[in-house]
Amino acid sequence: MLSRTADHLFWMARYTERAENTARMLDVHVQTAMLPQTDHDADASWRALLGISELQGAFDRKYPQLGAREIIDFMVRDPDNPSSIVACLTAARENARAVRGALTTEVWEIKNQTWLDLHTRLAEGRHLSDPGAFFDWVKFRSHLSRGVTLGTMLRDDAMHFIRLGTFLERADNTARILDVKFHGKEHGQEANAERDFYYWAALLRSVSGFETYRKVYRDVITPERVADLLMLRPDMPRSLLCCMSEVLSNLRAVRNELSGDTERCAGRLHAELQFARIEDILAEGLHSYLTRFLENIYGLGNRISRDFLVPLAA
Repeated sequence: MLSRTADHLFWMARYTERAENTARMLDVHVQTAMLPQTDHDADASWRALLGISELQGAFDRKYPQLGAREIIDFMVRDPDNPSSIVACLTAARENARAVRGALTTEVWEIKNQTWLDLHTRLAEGRHLSDPGAFFDWVKFRSHLSRGVTLGTMLRDDAMHFIRLGTFLERADNTARILDVKFHGKEHGQEANAERDFYYWAALLRSVSGFETYRKVYRDVITPERVADLLMLRPDMPRSLLCCMSEVLSNLRAVRNELSGDTERCAGRLHAELQFARIEDILAEGLHSYLTRFLENIYGLGNRISRDFLVPLAA
């Protein structure tokens, strides 16, 4: 497969997944903002979202005050924010348009229709009037895109690069969603058992993991078990271990004479998660662990670009 085609497929998938995960992170914060809390805690929670997304500086330069409405607008429709939902879905559509010949008609139509419907919804202000429903729509369109891709495309190199982009991005975002809460917890945010229960429940729902948690643990929700589920469970679709299993599998399927070191890098990340214990990770400090994991994922993405895709600009 031509590197440029692989590049467009890889980034089409990453941007689609990034839009979904931005919606998931925002949904957690919108839900938990309705819980009783001080203004200081509310501001700290929104700032944590911007910080873990590496967008605090960009937000502060553009908006004079911090508020839920301003952050939602920035994260949903600001074209100057490359991680905003509108920027991600626009980039996904443009990458799909560039390689329409490598996609089925159904996959292209889903990407294009999502982009058209998005602008209609933004013009009507639905992201502000009913943010929960808007975020559900973004997640549904991502699910639909993924399902149509699996249901209509050949299991060839094109599919492998799409899956590679999807799960690399998902691993990154699962780590960020976890870190938003645990970073605050490690920095001494005041404990409140009732509020924390609803927060962890909202976080689990944001990654479609609430029912799974109940099935696996059959007990009260605790931060340690949430971390275990979203990091080390191989059968949890959004866990770090499951994502790295998919990344490694798809890397092996498209390996070339240049990619040995990249495959070994992915294998080390996978093995570290596969044989880790959540007690040891928490003893090290979850924020430190997730920061290192995110750095490794970023490096792995650069390696994949070097070995298979259009090289990143220096």
